[in-house]
Amino acid sequence: MEWTSDVAAGDWIRERLETAWTLHHFVPRGFPAYARIFHPAYRERPVGTDWPADGDTEVWEQLHGREIDAERIGWRDAATAFGTEMHARAAWHRIALTDPPSETPVDADGWRYDAPEEGTLEPDVLTSVGAHLAEHTATPDDGHAAVWAGWGGLVGFMGTRGSRVGLSAAYTDDSHHANLLRESYRDAFNNVFRKKTWQPGILSDEASRGPHLELPDREHVLFRAAPRAWADPSWPQTVPWSEDGHTRSPSLIWPEGREWVLVTEIDLASTIVAGTPDLVRAICTDPAIEAHAIRPGEDIPLTT
Repeated sequence: MEWTSDVAAGDWIRERLETAWTLHHFVPRGFPAYARIFHPAYRERPVGTDWPADGDTEVWEQLHGREIDAERIGWRDAATAFGTEMHARAAWHRIALTDPPSETPVDADGWRYDAPEEGTLEPDVLTSVGAHLAEHTATPDDGHAAVWAGWGGLVGFMGTRGSRVGLSAAYTDDSHHANLLRESYRDAFNNVFRKKTWQPGILSDEASRGPHLELPDREHVLFRAAPRAWADPSWPQTVPWSEDGHTRSPSLIWPEGREWVLVTEIDLASTIVAGTPDLVRAICTDPAIEAHAIRPGEDIPLTT
């Protein structure tokens, strides 16, 4: 997999997008079938006790060091836990009864739920999807992948301090990441006349400085990538943007034959695959993937 400056390879996608903020603002029109893949959620609960009420500092302190059960969970199982209905147009905050949507819900059995991650598909789920993608193209060894250029630390920039931390997992307040942000904040005011220099990113300087694929409201770094590569479980360790053990999935994947395209919009907790009815059927019936078929132009939630 290597960076490419041939961003014209993505022109066909731009030509099929709409300006209105709908499904087709980021997923190309013109395919006969579409599948919505739901990003997994996570839940946890303390062993042998309940979660304390918000603000109950003493009880929260008692949880320190206690064993915590944690597991990944699909939207359908979450809907069963909360007594809601799972369907193709589901929104997470309605499935998990979170009001406001930013609230962390707790079900009747004491499980506390974290919302599905937006903008990236779990590596093993993409591997399962990738196996179907490779089987439904005449060009499994030739295609493209694009990654949103806005992920912090991905590309280099002109500035006074580097920021190669954005693709990593969440950090605590005492982490190197938090300390770096605090130091950068001070520098912005204490060193206003410092000369800006090139700050390298995770990707090569060539990929950072070179032409990028411009789509409505989004800029992507483009790579040549064989569609069959995503069926290999080792893909997170081999992509050029892998760092610190946490690798985001591509924002776009398509084969040279253009039989399908996979789109993971950065603000959504679901991924869309546009392609043939056979491909959509294969994805939606795979037990390793939680997905529903949707109609072209389906009115799906564009928020979590």
